[in-house]
Amino acid sequence: MGLRRVGALLGEAAIVVFLAAMVLGQVLGQPVLLGFVTSGSMEPTIETGEGFVAIPADVAGPVEEGDVVVFRAEEIQGGGLTTHRVVEKTERGYVTKGDANPFTDQDSGEPPVSEAQVVAIAWQPGGAVVTIPGVGAVVTGSQDALAGTQQRLAALAGTRSLLGAQGIAYLILSLSVLGYLLDLYLSDSRGRTRDTDRDTGVSARLVVAVFSVAIVLSATAAMVVPAGPQTFGVVSAESDAPGPRVIEQGTSESVRYTTPNGGFVPVVRYVEPVDDGVSVEPQEAAVPARSSVNGTLTLSAPPETGYYRYHVVEHRYLLVLPPSVIRSLYLVHPWLPVVAIDALLGGGFYLLGAALVDTGRVRRRNRSGPSRTDRFLSRIR
Repeated sequence: MGLRRVGALLGEAAIVVFLAAMVLGQVLGQPVLLGFVTSGSMEPTIETGEGFVAIPADVAGPVEEGDVVVFRAEEIQGGGLTTHRVVEKTERGYVTKGDANPFTDQDSGEPPVSEAQVVAIAWQPGGAVVTIPGVGAVVTGSQDALAGTQQRLAALAGTRSLLGAQGIAYLILSLSVLGYLLDLYLSDSRGRTRDTDRDTGVSARLVVAVFSVAIVLSATAAMVVPAGPQTFGVVSAESDAPGPRVIEQGTSESVRYTTPNGGFVPVVRYVEPVDDGVSVEPQEAAVPARSSVNGTLTLSAPPETGYYRYHVVEHRYLLVLPPSVIRSLYLVHPWLPVVAIDALLGGGFYLLGAALVDTGRVRRRNRSGPSRTDRFLSRIR
């Protein structure tokens, strides 16, 4: 294999990784491998539109002072994902600040950032953030084009199922099917006019792999998008009073905690309290398809009056593995069941597809013998 071919393969791999990170990041609602900033609050560390390597918080380890983190803000800039530096750790959370800002986010009204709000940490080898120019423009343009395509297709089909993260998986799967059928048609039509022994074109295994990726994206979206961290505000008052979660100081209050499942596959959900003073019973519950399960959320007001925030993190998994297996993987790390379920669904589909389709090239042109379409239809029969 020549150097030019190696370079081409590396370039293709880089494009695939970039696209996969972009799509998965949109599915999960947080940066995966790549993040970028849209303002100048982190200059000169990260210029507007520059990207950076984003390590998911679940695998990056504990947050330290000086780390540049991506967190879900509640107040500043209308809330949403924000990339700022941790300048102090306190008992109530992290104090954050943009390198170019004169004041901390907490001076601007943002509550201290909790562990549950941090979704990623910027890679800082040697203490300096590694930046990638132009990532913001490429990702934003790609996401806008993807969202526009989804909206047009949803309008034509008259359904909202093609929107959002789930719609991305449907779009990838549909494009894969169309690409495969188009390749079959071109293979047959060209085979009538010329004969060649070269194996060119799209590998059948690659087509099956694309289908597998679509299944993995859809399964990941079904498990991750409805779950995640949740915040509950509590007012510790001198006496119980009407109002949302106004609790007498030093006492507790219980409310209903509902877990809906709008999908067609049963799920199991786990709720993990992040702070003291909040609990959910039961922490583990199976939720049937197209149904919901109620639990009990208990909030405790501290002895001191004031406003307090409590966080819980919900994880949910498709019940395609035995509950005991999911539980064992969850106890090791909450992302392990997702990886195992994705591997089972995506890997199982790939192995089945690879066993059913020809492992050669889709465009194997030869005048002798039946056409590709004939062989494909023969397999179906």
